[in-house]
Amino acid sequence: MLRLPKSLTHEEKVEQAELIITELGLTRCRNSQVGGPLIRGVSGGERKRVSIGQELLVNPSLLLLDEPTSGLDSTTALRLMATLKGLARGGRSVVTTIHQPSSRLYWMFDKVVVLSDGCPIYSGQAGRVMEYLASIGFVPGFNLMNPADFLLDLASGVALGTNPDDHQQFNQGTPDRQEDRDSVKLFLISSYKKTLHPLIKDDIHKNNHDTTRAIRGPQSSRSCENRWTTSWWTQFKVLFKRGLRERRHESYSGLRIFQVMSVSILSGLLWWHSDTSHLQDQVGLLFFFSIFWGFYPLSNAIFTFPQERPMLIRERSSAMYRLSSYYFARIAGDLPMELVLPTIFVTVTYWMGGLKPSLITFVLTVLIILFNVLVSQGLGLALGAILMDLKQATTLSSVIMLVFLLAGGYYIQQIPPFISWLKYISFSHYCYKLLVEVQYSESEVYDCGKGIHCRVSDFPGIEYLGLGHLWWDVAALGVMLVGYRILAYVALRMSKSL
Repeated sequence: MLRLPKSLTHEEKVEQAELIITELGLTRCRNSQVGGPLIRGVSGGERKRVSIGQELLVNPSLLLLDEPTSGLDSTTALRLMATLKGLARGGRSVVTTIHQPSSRLYWMFDKVVVLSDGCPIYSGQAGRVMEYLASIGFVPGFNLMNPADFLLDLASGVALGTNPDDHQQFNQGTPDRQEDRDSVKLFLISSYKKTLHPLIKDDIHKNNHDTTRAIRGPQSSRSCENRWTTSWWTQFKVLFKRGLRERRHESYSGLRIFQVMSVSILSGLLWWHSDTSHLQDQVGLLFFFSIFWGFYPLSNAIFTFPQERPMLIRERSSAMYRLSSYYFARIAGDLPMELVLPTIFVTVTYWMGGLKPSLITFVLTVLIILFNVLVSQGLGLALGAILMDLKQATTLSSVIMLVFLLAGGYYIQQIPPFISWLKYISFSHYCYKLLVEVQYSESEVYDCGKGIHCRVSDFPGIEYLGLGHLWWDVAALGVMLVGYRILAYVALRMSKSL
């Protein structure tokens, strides 16, 4: 949907993809995830064929492949090379390095370049390599030897000629001397420079002259085409759908659901039907809400861009989509993926914990927690985008969350003035304040002793928070929500690799 031009219909794009899937033998795993570092997906050979298929999709004029047959069985490798051969026969250039080719694979190549220690020892038609080597004194020990095996031996400095004693010693494991290998390599390199290099140089000059003369005539002024094959909105929709498909297994995995639900039920049991007579306990539950749903989304969001960086680099280099469409699709995909579990968590713990039995208060509590989740996630995205290193980002996030935890306003109220500013950059502090403000009214009282009732706003922990600035707290979280995401986008935009 992203690589093929918008001049094709949806059905034509699907048909083209189906054709490539069939040609590369990927029908069996067509509905499987490719996978990654944390998710087991298709095999290595299938992953390689998927990468090749993505390039074949646009019918490129030049295709560069690095060991496309590695990890494939001989039949699959032959089928893949036959596909590439057909592409070359259609007027395209295919350049590939090859790993241990069979004789059938070798004879499918038109031209071959052989290197030894970075220096060429042969370059030319694949069918004439044995003739050239025989002309300089290198003949295989038997007639039916695979030319590729013989070339690899020579490139390594192993020259087993027609003498049977040489083969017998080699098969018995007698080590050949380094001096002999070096002399073979030097001879092959010098022979190439004397014999083949001048011919190749003349051929290149001739081809360049013919090409220059062919294009020297009146050229059609080609207008500057748009770099992108699809519109921004199409890119956003496709990436959004792909993100939901990929991440639903991760976001709603059994392990993550168990993790959230077990903590939810345990905290509900610990705070079972608490009331305002135990105000310290209730305030502790609200602070636990802000801390848990600050650290948990942050630790998950850190992995996003470092893990997706290889895919992002490859797809962006192919001009599949804009960075902005990818980023906003990712942000939009977070809403259904990351906000469901917090809602379930708060719903279970809120009513089990005995907080105010008011529907409006409950809804406001859920919205504040979801707001906090998005802010925390934005910070995680920013850290991951800036550092692009999981170890560094994880370490830094632990330090930041520890600072936010201590400056949140629950553990300590008398913070020294020179460091009290830390609470103003802590989203946990604002979330905690908002939760307390919607949970208790200024006129509400609690039992602070035998027959004694005190105002909730006079409770030391709540009085320190300074209630009554609800909209300022909302505005502060809003600035963080937007600011962290802008910071993450700018960091991605400034990344040299993207």
